[in-house]
Amino acid sequence: MTQPRPSVYKIGFYTGVAIVVANMVGTGVFTSLGFQVLGTHSGFALLMLWLVGGVIALCGALCYGELAAALPRSGGEYHYLSRIYHPAVGFLSGWVSATVGFAAPTALAAIALGSYAKSVWPDVHANLLSLAVVLLITAVHLISSQVGSRFQVAVTVLKVALLILFIGAGLLAEPQPLRFVPAAADWRELLTPAFAVSLIYVSYAYSGWNAAVYMAGEVEQPQRNLPRILLGGTALVALLYVVLNYVFLRTTPLDTLAGQLEVGFLAANQIFGVAVGKFMGAAIAGLLISTVSSMVFAGPRIIQTMGEDLPALHWLARRSRRGLPVRATLFQALLTVVFIISGTFEQVLLYAGFVLNLFTFLTVLGLFVLRLRQPELPRPYRTWGYPFTPLLFLLLNGWTLVFLLRDKYEESLLGLGTVLAGLVVYAIIQVLGAGRRPAARVGEEQPNAGRAS
Repeated sequence: MTQPRPSVYKIGFYTGVAIVVANMVGTGVFTSLGFQVLGTHSGFALLMLWLVGGVIALCGALCYGELAAALPRSGGEYHYLSRIYHPAVGFLSGWVSATVGFAAPTALAAIALGSYAKSVWPDVHANLLSLAVVLLITAVHLISSQVGSRFQVAVTVLKVALLILFIGAGLLAEPQPLRFVPAAADWRELLTPAFAVSLIYVSYAYSGWNAAVYMAGEVEQPQRNLPRILLGGTALVALLYVVLNYVFLRTTPLDTLAGQLEVGFLAANQIFGVAVGKFMGAAIAGLLISTVSSMVFAGPRIIQTMGEDLPALHWLARRSRRGLPVRATLFQALLTVVFIISGTFEQVLLYAGFVLNLFTFLTVLGLFVLRLRQPELPRPYRTWGYPFTPLLFLLLNGWTLVFLLRDKYEESLLGLGTVLAGLVVYAIIQVLGAGRRPAARVGEEQPNAGRAS
């Protein structure tokens, strides 16, 4: 007997990789090098930043692959931390993801897009363009998941193709006198506070490696595909990042890059000349559309999952007849608009980077906790290199967080304040009696979770 086709479009392997790549390749890689060279001047140390960041992301992807296969439900860290620790910890993660994790990076991508566009066309109003892009992409993803997925694949293919063109031309261009072979002083730079703080910029650039886990309930064969999506997308981006930043550093003087946001545009001027450089700057601005798109696609799934679990937020869980989290998508768009209007790029980046790193740290730590508490839980995929890969992730991530607290305490305290505000909101919900469900605990699988109502 023929089985009926599912009512909700399922995300396949290639779409999942496209979402991961689009989340990672965007704002961070095209903007953060200018801030890194302010404190680090060694070509070797600057490249090592991106290599170490890639190692951290790959270790994280290996760990998340096990969690995603063992606990296959949309919601990402919110779902995992609720199951592993306590619903309150899961709520805090969901609160951070809903208020910071996607809205702030979406705003940063849109702000960078506007900044790149203004560099090419000085008469453009950067903020108005940023707002228009966010609203237009939100409208595209409210049409249907299938339309949004196809759009995502198309713009990501264009993004990777342009990056390869950029890298190829940069490798053939005249190099500047910057040494990449390490001397003793270069190795010492790897242990400085400036290197540790710069890892936050790099970690932010890599932060989309876990994007696919937020849509686990919509991925086809998640136990099989999610680990492959996470590892494949992260490895591809790590390779692109190291080579692309080598091209930036090889072709553009550090003094030109220092403190500048439009790193790709400045490097394009050095590689192609001013006329073609303007075209490449415009192309990079266009590529940032796919970063905005991937976050608009993934972020509302966390908000929607929280609405399923918490009656006080149930209005955010409502889906359309096509299975789209319309209200959650509109809510995230509203937060993004607020960040665009009120935010400062570097402060928002450090603030968002600190909070996101804190919860990925807790999630990877949860891999050890889950193995101890539920050794019998089916694990279709197990973390390669366990326990060394998760320990390496925790060591590098924790080292970065400590130095960020010490050297960038204002942004760090603001991040901790956001977490504290979430705890207050959770306590209010509990006092009002809205945080309980008779059928299941917060974070447990619901019969219809991840499907259209």
